[in-house]
Amino acid sequence: MELKKYKLGEILDVIRGASLSGEFYATEGEYIRLTCGNFDYQNNCFKENKSKDNLYYTGDFRSEFLMEKGDIITPLTEQAIGLLGSTAIIPESGKYIQSQDVAKIICKEDLLDKDFAFYLISSTLVKQQLSAAAQQTKIRHTSPDKIKDCTVWIPELAEQKRISKLLRSLDCKIGLNRAINQNLEAMAKQLYDYWFVQFDFPNEEGKPYKSSGGKMIWNEKLKREIPNGWNNCTLQEFLTIKNGRDHKHLATGSHPVYGSGGEMRRVNEYLFSGESVLMPRKGTLNNIMYVNESFWTVDTMFYSEMKIVHSAKYVFFAIKDIDFTKWNSGTGLPSMTASTLYNISMIKPSDDLLKRFNDVTPNDIGGDVYLHQVFNRIKFKNDGSIQQQLTVPSIASIEIPYPDASALKTFANITYPFIEKIKLNKIQIEELTKQRDKLLPLLMNGQVSVNSDLSVCINLIIRTTTRICSYSNDLFWSYLRIVFL
Repeated sequence: MELKKYKLGEILDVIRGASLSGEFYATEGEYIRLTCGNFDYQNNCFKENKSKDNLYYTGDFRSEFLMEKGDIITPLTEQAIGLLGSTAIIPESGKYIQSQDVAKIICKEDLLDKDFAFYLISSTLVKQQLSAAAQQTKIRHTSPDKIKDCTVWIPELAEQKRISKLLRSLDCKIGLNRAINQNLEAMAKQLYDYWFVQFDFPNEEGKPYKSSGGKMIWNEKLKREIPNGWNNCTLQEFLTIKNGRDHKHLATGSHPVYGSGGEMRRVNEYLFSGESVLMPRKGTLNNIMYVNESFWTVDTMFYSEMKIVHSAKYVFFAIKDIDFTKWNSGTGLPSMTASTLYNISMIKPSDDLLKRFNDVTPNDIGGDVYLHQVFNRIKFKNDGSIQQQLTVPSIASIEIPYPDASALKTFANITYPFIEKIKLNKIQIEELTKQRDKLLPLLMNGQVSVNSDLSVCINLIIRTTTRICSYSNDLFWSYLRIVFL
């Protein structure tokens, strides 16, 4: 395959977005302003920005800054390491306004295929050039001219189309798996609400507990009625909170390093191995995580060691929805303290109930759903500091309901297929992503061409994973029929 050398500016144009006045930022409106938060730079795709308020814009702007479906964008500001060179595709026309931190890519169609450009800009070759040319400040920046100055080697247009079609087919399958997981999690959340918010979990006769006259008792601490036999406690009874450590001295390896924003890198050593609930100490306070592996956390992320066996998933779901920003103790960066976390009030079941709950869920899988949904309902409000911070005592004092063993067991049995499917999809996503990432540089530099053999191999992978998805979905619906019909 013959490759031809170009400057990016010879085959595409890069247009900076509009400078939007902050006085017209709003919490609702017709148009949403694009920010660097719209780039999922780890998966190289578009995401809705949920990290900021006032994302709507109500002022005037030129029509050319209103994005169309299919437009390619790339960030001009590196607000997270690895962001420069990321690309995303606008999912909907007439909704998003291009801001000055976001550039629009316009291809010269006789030289560059649009889909190929999406992968070309996000390739290692271009990312390395952008990183080297970026302004060396605390937050690094690039510009349209610096993007256009990058040197690339590309094949002729027909081969570009074949390459982009192959890569797009892999990305579509990855996206499908992510969408399936989101739907499964939404279904699990709905089931959780029915059981553990409305307390209409199946009783011994299979009827909704509260609606069928199940005994409810007033809990003074929680200021509400809960099912008979449930109780309350604080988070401190479940776990011990530990501080993360610096990771910069560690070599690259297989163990994930977690910060308040998520996984940062992988290293050759770990701080802790096993089940743990991770709680941000600084930064994005509401990013509560459950892990069951060997891992490292940085100093912006607490990890926990469980005091009660089999309780990690329960704790995760119990506090996931708390708005921790309301307990922010930071004067600059949002911060949380261990003492605040420890004082979180929770509903507590008996030790026997926890054990039975885990016994009916292989590898504690069934507990995932309940604990996740409980956690998802706690909202931690920010006190106004620039950097949010969470403390151990504030987390520990959270109070949540604690159901009885029968309800947990039935819930676990129903939700088991949800979790198994989610796990399977995540495995497929990881494998497909690895294959795509291996292929991308080989295809881009001409070491591999898109021939019939390669296409057949890729199609086989996609068909196989699709059949597995179909089987898993059938299993899930079979469970629902057994339980509810």
